[in-house]
This record gives sequence, C-alpha cells and structure tokens, in this order.
Amino acid sequence: MSDVLLQLDELLFFSVDDVSVVSVEVTDTAVWVEARTTARQAACPGCGGWSRRIHGSYLRFPRDLPAAGKFVVMSLRVRRFVCAEETCQRRMFAEQVPGLTRRFGRRTERLRSALVAVGLALAGRAGGASV
Repeated sequence: MSDVLLQLDELLFFSVDDVSVVSVEVTDTAVWVEARTTARQAACPGCGGWSRRIHGSYLRFPRDLPAAGKFVVMSLRVRRFVCAEETCQRRMFAEQVPGLTRRFGRRTERLRSALVAVGLALAGRAGGASV
C-alpha cells in the first residue's frame, strides 16, 4: 500500500513540495485523496518572518482536475502558525502550499490554469448567444 501512496504522491503532487498523501480511496465516480502538509515552518504573509510555532490545523477541500474520468476530491490538512515577530500586526496565519493552493482559493493551481486556458481559447464565445 505504501508503494501506491508514493506513486500517487508523485503523480498528484509532482511539482509541489512539502505535501504528503496520507490515504486514497477510489469509488465508481470519484477519487478521494487525503493529504497533509509537511513543511517545518511557514512565512507570515504580514511581515515575512518565519515561524515554527503551530497553533492548530484545519481541512481544506480544493477542487482538482479529474483523473481517469473521475472527480478528484482532495482533503488537504493545513496548519495555522503563530507569528514569531512581536511587532507584526498578524498574530496567526494559515500556511499556503505554493503550486497547489492560494489564499482563499477553492481550486488547485492546476485546475485554475486549465480553466484560464479554456477561457482564453474560447474568448468568451461559449457563453455567447448564436446569431
């Protein structure tokens, strides 16, 4: 089973550092992927300082590109950090995964890039009325 998780980790997160696949479940219509971040520290978006002090964690469910004709449902556990700088206005912040998520994003960067490419290719014609 660990060999399968390593292969899926490379397949799904080949361009993303500090993410590990915990489990995968395949159903008739979806692939459920549970992943977590593995970075030891994160940069505060307020002051740019690095912090290792973890306050807690929560789950994000970013939409991803389909795989083999099935929806990919991702459950990504990210952590909240306490900013180490006493002068920083921000007390806590959530870590971001470069190349996978954005702040307040509901889609992975892969899905966002694919949607942008489709939008640019169609130049809005798909939503326009036929004359």
